[in-house]
Amino acid sequence: MTESFHHVPVLTRQVLTVLQPHTGGIYVDGTLGGAGHAALLLAASAPDGFLFGIDRDQEALAAAEAHLQPFAGRFCLVHGNYANMAALAAAAGITAADGILLDIGVSSHQLDEAGRGFSYQQDAPLDMRMDQSGGESAAELINSRSQEELTQILYTYGEERWAARIAAFIVEARQQRPIVTTGQLVDIIRRAIPRAAREADQHPAKRTFQAIRIAVNGELEALQQGLDAAVELLAPGGVLAVITFHSLEDRMVKERFRYHAAGCICPPHQPVCTCGHQALVKLINRKPLTADAEELAENPRSRSARLRAVVRLAPGAGKTR
Repeated sequence: MTESFHHVPVLTRQVLTVLQPHTGGIYVDGTLGGAGHAALLLAASAPDGFLFGIDRDQEALAAAEAHLQPFAGRFCLVHGNYANMAALAAAAGITAADGILLDIGVSSHQLDEAGRGFSYQQDAPLDMRMDQSGGESAAELINSRSQEELTQILYTYGEERWAARIAAFIVEARQQRPIVTTGQLVDIIRRAIPRAAREADQHPAKRTFQAIRIAVNGELEALQQGLDAAVELLAPGGVLAVITFHSLEDRMVKERFRYHAAGCICPPHQPVCTCGHQALVKLINRKPLTADAEELAENPRSRSARLRAVVRLAPGAGKTR
């Protein structure tokens, strides 16, 4: 299985530029995947930089272990959710990191491996779990949630304008037989979205599959928890870099970064600060970094990638007002 696992890392030049890995540094890759970014960080921090890697996908961890063998002794990989980064790192004896990377979303391998059920391009069991060791599958979600709940999921996580109609078609279809494959779901979505309303440059199932995947994996909840945990884990001068692939994720990263970079958050008209909130980080880039023309030509999936980064301030450096 590890031999078939592949994931093309995106924005590699930008990641190395903002994280600036160095000899002896400690780095955390909270979304390890196939370890493409991790290998670059270890190579750039030779001879004694150390990497702590986390992933929810057991297949990814096995592939990463094999891929990182040239750096044996300089990394530790664990199965888990980066939302629990602080506890996972502490258990490994890591109390501060010089750089942390989060590459949010689904990997190339997960999309291309038909049996995982992430792709609307291939007929497969409707799974979509990043961690297949437990939890609710996409099929279980689709067949159990109410029409109102499905509408909310599709609208909130997929920004799908036809959410209510698609949800109604799903409920009607599952009354005839359970929806258990990606092909069944794609057919339902095609029937639900009027032909005249379909976007020429986008598969009609794209937003629905995104929404269900996010709901199944609790991705936005994990992202907020992971961002806050990462900021706390950074050493002074350490950098947190986050790569996102759609507007919901990017918006949350932007908002949490602004929150952690803000001093006083009391109402503007309040003359004296009572919140005690201090800035913990400084924004490195106010506008997200994106792929250049060369990368876009080599890897079309990098087209929607956005990178934002912050640097941890020294204790007491953040003013309250």
